[in-house]
Amino acid sequence: MPRSLSLLLLGASALLAGAARADADGGLPERIWSSCIEHVPSGAKRPAVTDRFPARGTSGYASTLTVTVEHGKGETVLPQGLQVQASGDAFRALVEAGFVLPDPDGGAGPTVTTTAAGGSATTSIAIPFLVLPKDPGRNSMTLPPVPIALARANGEIVTLCTEPHVIVVDDPTASVPDAKPKANPDGRPQREEWTLAKQLTIGALIGAVITALVAWLVVYLLRRPRPAPPPPAPVPPWETAFEELYAVRHAGLVSQARFAEHYDRVSDAARKYLGGMYGFDGLETTSHEMVATLKTVSPVVPEIGDIDSFLSECDLVKFAKYTPAQDDCWQILLRAETIVRATMPREVSAPRPTTDAEGRTQ
Repeated sequence: MPRSLSLLLLGASALLAGAARADADGGLPERIWSSCIEHVPSGAKRPAVTDRFPARGTSGYASTLTVTVEHGKGETVLPQGLQVQASGDAFRALVEAGFVLPDPDGGAGPTVTTTAAGGSATTSIAIPFLVLPKDPGRNSMTLPPVPIALARANGEIVTLCTEPHVIVVDDPTASVPDAKPKANPDGRPQREEWTLAKQLTIGALIGAVITALVAWLVVYLLRRPRPAPPPPAPVPPWETAFEELYAVRHAGLVSQARFAEHYDRVSDAARKYLGGMYGFDGLETTSHEMVATLKTVSPVVPEIGDIDSFLSECDLVKFAKYTPAQDDCWQILLRAETIVRATMPREVSAPRPTTDAEGRTQ
């Protein structure tokens, strides 16, 4: 018998024997899986691994593989637990078998829980797989062995493989008799947002509020009580005296022989001036009291003697009924003007003397 034919028969016998053993055990036939290659360093004891996977699932939904690893306390299952690279053979084998790992960044990655007891530890790993059969309807799919990474205390990495699992997958509508596609929902009304109109409306509201505030402020300012204007500055007493004496000079009292009235008005003008100048009521003060008061003023009042004789002459006409001459009337007016000029402030200019129609100094 040729050697090649002998080898072929031996290989066929081995496959038949393996298939017979698998059928006798009731499990999957033995094969080499590209999704996982187990590696246990020499001298190391393989940790005990048990895994469970649902026997039935739904197409498009996730089914969870639960793996329990019993290992030494110094050994640690790597944080990801599952060591499958997106570009590796294991990943491609899982995809070809119809199982997809969800994106861990989306919150659906594997979860690892470790419990320590004495000198050993138990780690449970939950790995969700999205089941995507290639054909519709009911499908029988096989989850290939999945690699689990374990780090030993000396830094060595142990790669463990789970058992392959068979799962029967149904469509989501398999339990609905005579399932039919559902109609699309009714369209939702579209509403257009007018950004410009919204901005203009908001601007108008803000402008209205500002206008109202400005109007209120203007009304408040217009209605608030205003302070009274300051009183006019008082007229200096010397100006009042010169005006009154000027009025007496041009009143025509002398030409009408009204000498007593002429004297009385000249006396009142001089008395009001002296009282306003030195702070007393000149019209309600007697001549004697006025002279006594003026003698106490500081600085000394000039022409105090002329003031005394002026007041005495006026009292003589007013109270003693003395009848003065026409020249006496002009002289008493001139003496009154002289007293005002002599006692008024020096920095104030007095009106210049004038002459009347008869050539007398006024």
